[in-house]
Amino acid sequence: MQDQLNQDIQTPPETGENRTPRRDDDESSPVIQARFEKARHLAASGVKLYPNTFRPAHKIAGLKTRFGAFGPEAFEALEDVFSLAGRIMARRDYGKSAFFDLADSSGRMQAYIRKQSVDEATYALFKKLDIGDLVGLGGRLFKTRTGELTLMVSALELVSKGLWPLPEKYHEMGAEMRYRQRYVDLIMNEESRRVFLTRSKIISAVREFMTGKGFVEVETPMMHAIPGGAAARPFETFHHALDRELYLRIAPELYLKRLLVGGFDRVFEINRSFRNEGLSLQHNPEFTMMEFYQSYADFNDMMDLTEEMFIQVAEKTLGTTSFSYQGTGVDFARPWKRLGFDQAIVELGGAPPEVIQDRAAAMAHLKAIGGEKSEADPHGKILAKIFDLLVEPKLINPTFITLYPADISPLARRNEENPRLTDRFELFITGRELANAFSELNDPLDQRQRFLAQAAERAAGDEESMSMDDDYVRALMYGMPPAGGEGVGIDRLVMLLTDVPSIKDVILFPHLRSVGQ
Repeated sequence: MQDQLNQDIQTPPETGENRTPRRDDDESSPVIQARFEKARHLAASGVKLYPNTFRPAHKIAGLKTRFGAFGPEAFEALEDVFSLAGRIMARRDYGKSAFFDLADSSGRMQAYIRKQSVDEATYALFKKLDIGDLVGLGGRLFKTRTGELTLMVSALELVSKGLWPLPEKYHEMGAEMRYRQRYVDLIMNEESRRVFLTRSKIISAVREFMTGKGFVEVETPMMHAIPGGAAARPFETFHHALDRELYLRIAPELYLKRLLVGGFDRVFEINRSFRNEGLSLQHNPEFTMMEFYQSYADFNDMMDLTEEMFIQVAEKTLGTTSFSYQGTGVDFARPWKRLGFDQAIVELGGAPPEVIQDRAAAMAHLKAIGGEKSEADPHGKILAKIFDLLVEPKLINPTFITLYPADISPLARRNEENPRLTDRFELFITGRELANAFSELNDPLDQRQRFLAQAAERAAGDEESMSMDDDYVRALMYGMPPAGGEGVGIDRLVMLLTDVPSIKDVILFPHLRSVGQ
């Protein structure tokens, strides 16, 4: 076989559109018109452009795993015929033979076709195929002189005709094209496929951990009559049959806690939530989070559970709990640091201690460090802005920031020793928040007063403040057991464990501004 192979490739590789397709988004371009014309000729000659008859029996990754270590003699004795389906990603034509690269969902592999090994119609069809076409192949395996596992093609058929040329190289695709045409990104970019396959593994690992701890997975409404569960501006819609406004959910929290009232002790939901806010490296208006609630637990129990969950997920997806994110080392080794909110502002942020107790001092300090201030902001919100600027960027290894002010924690239980604070924490890694949790407020009268305070802020123009939810207060009136609850940002967790800088890189189809904006 090797002698014949050497003879076949004496002719220099062919050039032209098959060899290096030119990227062009204009359907009237000569390149695309040539593809349409070629497709018409194929169809006229009786070739089905989009059949649904080929069934591959093998995957590329499986063949590489099984036969990657075989030597030449082993292949000579191997008479098995294998069938693969995939996309032609590159080709090198030598007149009467050609090498080409085939990619399926599991990987990429070289194939070799020569005129004398297939019938005339099959070789003629191959010569008319383009990079990007999907084909079905049959043949035996061998290794080239350089040791590359290759399929010697004995049968070939067109599975799906590509009418639009692929970029010649991944680097021809800008970020905008990658996000708007994710399907092309996934074809061209192995790293992008890796990220999304890892995302699937991360979510599976999270689900496995939660069910292993006795949590029941549930589903709650995505359209709410009253926006609630978090401080954020909602998306509004209108239900004509009900003749009422509805809101895409900001968070599932209030429905999940209704289930605690109903007798479910441990519940979780991996859900899509929606917040009508700006776009950034960390924010997309539609995102995935996981919320869970446990009766007879508090925020300390939630911290312990979170450490265990993150470590198990990292081990299952990365095989390690020590890794690098954007060039910075991250270590999940326990125990994770726990630091009070007020303490962090003074010790890590370098703010004067008086900002903690004096609103005017906090406002003056926020102004001094260039923060965005509003005279209507409560003291806790001013401190939160100081925290975001001075403390958050310094929290690289996992750190729980605890005991947040009550006026920015409307659903959290007040701290027994200091009612100004709540039994709440946020988890920070690499300078960004990944989780928010607290001991749940189950006092219906306190909850009503906090809703009223939030409603007053909303009436004063704060679109992110919560609305009054009388039914939720009514649910608490029936008695909710003491509980701990938490929300984990799945997209941000995926960013961390796949080492990508933007949330758009872990959402298959992120929301983008209109072209030209």
